[in-house]
Amino acid sequence: MADKVLITLDDLETAVPLNAAFEAAGFATNTISALDDARSAVRREHPALIILTGALYEPPARHLVAYAHDREVSTLALVEHTDSERAEKAVQLGVTGVMSKPAHPEEVVAVARRLIERRRLQERTGIVGESAPIQEVLVRIEQMAPVSSTVLIQGESGTGKELVAKALHDLSSRRGKAFIAVNCGALPETLLESELFGHEKGSFTGAAERRLGRFELADGGTLFLDEIGETSAAIQVKLLRVLETRTFYRVGGSQAIKVDVRVLAATNRNIRDAVTVGEFREDLFYRLNVLNIYLPPLRERRGDIPLLVRRFIREFARTHDRHFRGITPEAMDVLVSAPWPGNIRQLRNLIESMVVLAPGAEIRASDIPRDVLEGAGSLLPVRISQGVGVGGPGGDWRDFGHPHRRARAGGDRLPARHDNGGGGAGRYRRCAQGFPWKSATGGGAIGHR
Repeated sequence: MADKVLITLDDLETAVPLNAAFEAAGFATNTISALDDARSAVRREHPALIILTGALYEPPARHLVAYAHDREVSTLALVEHTDSERAEKAVQLGVTGVMSKPAHPEEVVAVARRLIERRRLQERTGIVGESAPIQEVLVRIEQMAPVSSTVLIQGESGTGKELVAKALHDLSSRRGKAFIAVNCGALPETLLESELFGHEKGSFTGAAERRLGRFELADGGTLFLDEIGETSAAIQVKLLRVLETRTFYRVGGSQAIKVDVRVLAATNRNIRDAVTVGEFREDLFYRLNVLNIYLPPLRERRGDIPLLVRRFIREFARTHDRHFRGITPEAMDVLVSAPWPGNIRQLRNLIESMVVLAPGAEIRASDIPRDVLEGAGSLLPVRISQGVGVGGPGGDWRDFGHPHRRARAGGDRLPARHDNGGGGAGRYRRCAQGFPWKSATGGGAIGHR
């Protein structure tokens, strides 16, 4: 089925030739005018892209951009080439891409095709985000996936390093072979050596039979070495040899084994600093760091938080078969502004607890656990308000991704909490201390998970 492209009629002189060019290129197209028509078309036709030909700063266009952003539909804005300030403002509004007018229709089609492919890549890999750092990550994944060079993935814990590694594998020619992940920091040196390279029968006490290591099992595929910075000097030497010669010996073995494995490594440490202080081999670092991907922490891509929240809500509502009414705009502002030391993993766990513990309820700002506001790494249960919210599922989500609402969150500043310690906050503290409390509707107790 052909991808659907919606084109606004704000600039007829631009819209008409664009419509013809997209149809000639094999796209299905439709032209839209009023905001209500546009929203209806988005719901009905599920477009891959919306092109805004003009009137970008009028309320209908701004609302359409927010509406599309909220539903993960890409948008391409065309602005006058003489107005660089407007192009910058267009990005701030949340459009996915910007081009200058006049633009040749075939050039617009080419850019549109790339935006659609980028969105499809996000859906395939599960890497969610419209921020510049995440778009850069996606570009690098596209560039690096087809080759067999080693890749070093760096980023804080919980930023999604294994997700990037899986994307590199799934988009490569090795996708039909095994993808095997090893947490190098979870095993002592002797066990890690056997885990990676295998062992022969009788090579040590308890080695009752031959065991194949992860390098052999990943032959033809991809081996992901997580927490590579935690490996010992002895393991680093063996890894260096495998990367240089593509051969290794099982523990207790005398026969060299040759493998064809692409190695991806990840770390939450600054490996260059580890090299400087002698904790990591410099030659191994260079072998691993042929290609490099840096994953930013969640606090550096706050604009992606509403998208992540919505994605997780859909996932867990489906997984746990729970109806979830949504989150108020004020609560979303709190989530956008929180420090998130645990990054995406922490946010994901919080959303799961909300969906599981609050079926049919609406999350308010006062329901967000205090440890999230204060930047603690652990998560406590969520206190759920039982009052009627300000909107239904459609209304709640309409402006969550809107840049103006995100701007009001004030960067790293946390919105003030409006409880006085005697009402909801007191119930929250009792819950956090392990004393369950009954909901106002007589529901079950909520305690530690």
